[in-house]
Amino acid sequence: MGINKNILRGVLVLSYIVITAILILGIGSIYSYLNTGADRSNMLHTEIKKIEQYLPKIEWAPIHNEGRAMDSQTLATIETDYLDAWYVKHIAYKTNTTKGIDDYYTENARQSIFDIISKNKADSIYIDGTTLEHHLNLDFFSEDGQLAVLTDSNVIEYKRVYKNDLLVLETKEQSTYRIILLLEDGFWRIRHLIKQQSVPYVSSDKKVPKQVSNIRGINYYPQATPWDMYGDGFDETIINADFNIIKNAGLNTIRIFVPYDDFDKANINPKKLEKLNTVLDLAQTHQLKVMVTLFDFYGDYSVINWSLNQHHVLGIVSALQHHDALFAWDIKNEPNLDFDSRGKTLVTAWLKEMIATVKSVDTIHPVTIGWSNAASATLLTNQLDFVSFHYYDDLSDLDTTFKTLKTELPNTTIAITEFGMSSNKGLWHPLGNSEDNQAEYYKDAQKIFKANNISFMSWTLYDFTEIPKEVVGRLPWRKQTQEHFGFIDQNGETKPAFKYISKE
Repeated sequence: MGINKNILRGVLVLSYIVITAILILGIGSIYSYLNTGADRSNMLHTEIKKIEQYLPKIEWAPIHNEGRAMDSQTLATIETDYLDAWYVKHIAYKTNTTKGIDDYYTENARQSIFDIISKNKADSIYIDGTTLEHHLNLDFFSEDGQLAVLTDSNVIEYKRVYKNDLLVLETKEQSTYRIILLLEDGFWRIRHLIKQQSVPYVSSDKKVPKQVSNIRGINYYPQATPWDMYGDGFDETIINADFNIIKNAGLNTIRIFVPYDDFDKANINPKKLEKLNTVLDLAQTHQLKVMVTLFDFYGDYSVINWSLNQHHVLGIVSALQHHDALFAWDIKNEPNLDFDSRGKTLVTAWLKEMIATVKSVDTIHPVTIGWSNAASATLLTNQLDFVSFHYYDDLSDLDTTFKTLKTELPNTTIAITEFGMSSNKGLWHPLGNSEDNQAEYYKDAQKIFKANNISFMSWTLYDFTEIPKEVVGRLPWRKQTQEHFGFIDQNGETKPAFKYISKE
């Protein structure tokens, strides 16, 4: 009985301590909250982080405003809040919800947005849109620092309007806005956003006059680090030796890939960019030209992310555009494979925008898209400087396929930027191709290339031992196939096909 009383007493004491601790923590949290004030991170329902979600191109005119002098910190805050306001409006129109609107628009301004959302919901309409460029001028800043007036000229807006989940309108406009912002609760809200002018955006579709011909190339990854070329295993000594092999084999061009996520998306990792530049430096040492393929392993074409994609492109292209080894830009590897899952119109619209972004910076180097087949190679030819497609079908059809495409595109340079055969005969492919079959394939391919004067880039220099699941999945027979496309085997020995890596 005495033991039970002691246990009961202990339980009561422990309960008292726990309850007291909870009360103290609760009072502390309330006190902390009350002393926080209007902390913006707690106020935003949408938890917006502009640097990660919305980065349209911004240009400010020189500051010569009326009223109070503007300091750089306040101007930066106005820019951030103004762009965040655009972002939450895009989300609101796409989802037909009002989250975040109160944080960026005054009561007067938000009502018009609410009315549009209400009408769109009733009509089963939503708008998927973004802006890609803003050209801002500060017209007025009040003496009390509470009001700012802006003009936003030549705003590039892209919109896709859906009704009952079907695309009914696609538009790209160039508009001018007049904006009044008020400082409330420590950040800037839009009071008026008035569209003064809007016209359809007309792309110049300017082509690079440079001739693209006599490409004898290969797609390249180091043997030890395929699909992870710029990671911790980056070794310029190995890459330099490989480029020496490629040059001595009679090739003049390499195709490399820039993975979007691996380069930290919109905010490009400077260390990765330095490694990419080193690859071009090494190529230049061996007099090899480089085709840079952007957006590897990327498949999200959402309109709201276009400004991030644009920011990524501007960073890569600006850094490399003057490099002597640079030959061409490939916007994306085999984007037509995403047509079924993402929608052909959305993917092609995204491709157009990325082509325009590259050309807005680099007006010298040609731009192409590495289509997975010849059937898609007639797309977007008005925007591209040359056409490239990949060919893994039967060689007996290649001559006809190429000539048919050339007839459809008589004034366009055409290159095959991937082709090849795996020497995958083994446990998982007992009826697969041997190394001798592979050599015969390349011998015949080179005859066709020579007869039709076709520029080519084979896949790939090495057999690999490790294939990431993201490339072909987990099935062993698919991995084995991908492991044996090389001209050099896993032990570093040249295969019979190496004799035909460049010419017959």
